[in-house]
Amino acid sequence: MSFSKWIGAAIGWSFGGPIGAILGLALGSVIDGMSNGTVVYTNNPQQRPQTQPGDFEVSLLILASIVIKADGKQDQRELDFVRLQFVNMYGKERANHAFKLFKEINKQQNISTRQVCLQIRQMMQHASRLQLIHFLFGIANADGVVTEDEVVQIHTMAGYLGISHNDYESIKAMFYKSSDSAYKILEIDKTATNDEIKKAYRTMAKKYHPDKVIHLGPEHQKGAEEKFKKVQDAYDQLQKERGF
Repeated sequence: MSFSKWIGAAIGWSFGGPIGAILGLALGSVIDGMSNGTVVYTNNPQQRPQTQPGDFEVSLLILASIVIKADGKQDQRELDFVRLQFVNMYGKERANHAFKLFKEINKQQNISTRQVCLQIRQMMQHASRLQLIHFLFGIANADGVVTEDEVVQIHTMAGYLGISHNDYESIKAMFYKSSDSAYKILEIDKTATNDEIKKAYRTMAKKYHPDKVIHLGPEHQKGAEEKFKKVQDAYDQLQKERGF
């Protein structure tokens, strides 16, 4: 599949607004004869269409670029993580196309985090936005440590994306080991009763169930399965600690 055909198939509602402007600059650097490709897009602000895999990919590439540059430097391990994740999700050929676009996006300066996130929030379902935050923490943690600058950037993004404080802390806790990580993952505190823990587990298992992002394709369900497993692990840990 040629690059122009891939990008034509990959982007839907994302080829408009601030995201469209960013893509326009990136594509201008990597595609010759773009008119030979087939680009079909919609961007109706009156409704929230079902997010397509390509829209998720493009959103992820832009936000990943912002996070990687948050601490003022680009660690090769973070870049390698992005590439590896795309290879695992999409296969080598599709990953090469995505990473080629990512490198061009990554060269751009002064990307408006707020404008990009607000467009994503308007057009993307909540479960898909949660998946974005999970992936971004994975990128930040690729070099073995999530810096304060990266945490601040992802927290800012989560706010613009309409992610609640509890949801943000739940996903963040999946990448930090502390005495209360299990509680944070389940969005409860240490004073919770055993019955409240059981109820929280059922709620979070439903929220993070891989079927919530089935519309993004099996490749993105794998990421959702990671969140789902963290919820299970947190519940198992509290069961052992409390003996219920």
